Amino acid sequence: MTDPAHETPLFPLNTVLFPGGRLGLKVFEARYLDLMSACLREQRPFGVVALRSGQEVRQGDDAVAFETIGVLAELVEVDSLRPGILQVRGRGTQRFQVEQSHQQADGLWLARTRLLPDDEPVAPAANQHETVRGLANAIASLKAQGAEPFDAPYHFELAGWVANRWCEILPIPLAAKQKLMELPDPLARLALVDEFLRGKGVVK
Repeated sequence: MTDPAHETPLFPLNTVLFPGGRLGLKVFEARYLDLMSACLREQRPFGVVALRSGQEVRQGDDAVAFETIGVLAELVEVDSLRPGILQVRGRGTQRFQVEQSHQQADGLWLARTRLLPDDEPVAPAANQHETVRGLANAIASLKAQGAEPFDAPYHFELAGWVANRWCEILPIPLAAKQKLMELPDPLARLALVDEFLRGKGVVK
């Protein structure tokens, strides 16, 4: 048997978390209330994986399938809305690969995982500067509407950071976001985002 202390608890969601991204959750299932308590107590992260099929909320013996590459989330803030319900804010940190997973009797998934390398700290290419400027404009526009979409500090000098933030706000399918998150080359990820934005006329 694998030692649970050396396994990563998983939270399958209908979303793709990116490194450096925000995660907001309303937690009410017993398995995840216990998980949040353990993560707070032990100062440890949990893994967010995108659902391929099945529901976020446990419904009987419904089958659940999830992606094998996810992102660790660290807890930033946990508030008790009322007894049995937590409002959780987390932050994506590092990507990981699920090598083996199993489900506990309470429904919580645990996995043996392997951490994947962080993005290389490379600058956007010269022909991607309009996409960088476009993100800065999008942030300013959202702030003007009272929204604060991303955590500071902003890293417009990093191709991976720019690509990830665009991926979080673009109206693209979950599967496409997953593929972009998985790409190990930040310049390639930003190039695909740049191509999409130009195709939609967002960037000239």
